[in-house]
Amino acid sequence: MMKQIKVRDNREIFERMSVPKALMTLAVPTIIGQLIVLIYSLADTFFIGRSGNPYMVAAASLILPVFNICIPLSNLYSIGGGTLISRLLGAGNERAASKISMFSIVAAMGTALLYSAVFFIGMDKFLALLGASPDTVSYARQYAFCVLVIGAVPTVLSMTMAGLLRSVGCARQAGIGVSMGGLLNIALDPLFMFVILPRGMETLGAGLATMLSNVAACIYFIIVLWRLKGKTVLTLNPSAGLPDGKYIRELFSVGVPASVATLLFDVDYMIIGRLMTAHGDIPMAAVGIVLKAERLPLNVGIGLCQGMVPIAAYNYANGNHRRMKQVLHFTRTAGLIVGAVSVAMYVLFAPQIMRVFINDAETVQIGTVFLRCRAVATPFMFLCFHLVHFFQAVGEGRLSLILAVVRWAVFNIPMLFLLDALLGQNGIVLTQVTADICTVIISYILYFRFTASLGNEVK
Repeated sequence: MMKQIKVRDNREIFERMSVPKALMTLAVPTIIGQLIVLIYSLADTFFIGRSGNPYMVAAASLILPVFNICIPLSNLYSIGGGTLISRLLGAGNERAASKISMFSIVAAMGTALLYSAVFFIGMDKFLALLGASPDTVSYARQYAFCVLVIGAVPTVLSMTMAGLLRSVGCARQAGIGVSMGGLLNIALDPLFMFVILPRGMETLGAGLATMLSNVAACIYFIIVLWRLKGKTVLTLNPSAGLPDGKYIRELFSVGVPASVATLLFDVDYMIIGRLMTAHGDIPMAAVGIVLKAERLPLNVGIGLCQGMVPIAAYNYANGNHRRMKQVLHFTRTAGLIVGAVSVAMYVLFAPQIMRVFINDAETVQIGTVFLRCRAVATPFMFLCFHLVHFFQAVGEGRLSLILAVVRWAVFNIPMLFLLDALLGQNGIVLTQVTADICTVIISYILYFRFTASLGNEVK
């Protein structure tokens, strides 16, 4: 009985609440969580930068892409499973939605265990492939052991469970868990780096702080799901049973493209790091700071899109295409406003932003140029992943996969090598805006073709 009452309460958000209010109900907790995740990600760089050692900053920057692989691993289930749960709720199939939730959690744990084991076995080879130099390799090894070898499982599980909670309208609980983990990391960073561990072990301290905060967040999500037992379709009970094969295939038909898209994003970051190391450790440290600093508007945009997805998915399955279109358009407008403001902020205050993280004059000078170049891409980056999120919501994994391949494998990654050869280190950071303008054009061609198949009311 409680289960049905809770579902009906969430249907108010999905079906009848005004689009701006419904989107903000789901997006605001997610945006807050995303911003805190960004802050704690920046906190590692900030506190490591207080050491004045650019090699430590470079080491943490090298590990960032392989740590971020935890995101595509979780996307298999948080997006693949989460969007499917929202569509199943829209179609009134709560039993299948419950089975998908249990399958997603168990599969996420197994996938993360495999990833941490593979990285541990081949750690030295991976670090060499990433471009770790003799000056950075020991720092990179310390950081990677904590956040990947030990920390991959709680990280992937936390993100998966947060995504599943958002899929049933429990964005507040998801946002609290994400925020709690981030705030704990911020508090633990200086404690481990400057109080508990000796000087020269700052990267190890940052890694320990990140790992322990993700463990705490994972425990929180397990407790939340347990307390919501019987109140939502989400469950931790293995007796829910396996979902039908068609639903597992549908999960992976969206989850795999979502994972590939994020994985290619991380491959792009790895290539940026690899190419930039050829220009020296100082440019590598600078671009590492820039790649984190630019995340502020992008994380806000991601939060908006994550708030959009359950409403769009539910209404698509429920046949209310007009409401689906309304939430899509409102999200796009809000995201473009955020993007425009961010461009102005980064262009005007790039030197000051760089100096927040490190006082080394050469790093600040190089990073200022990098940040201004990358900032121009922000609105186009939002438009790209806005439509990718939409296609994921409506179960069009094929279209989201096409956009991922076009954006990264066709445009971005080849352009990195081309512009690096033509323009050097500045060409590397100019790649993003060039590739994303091309991708936006392709994205909207696919979008208009898809909406044409649904009828005039969604054009």
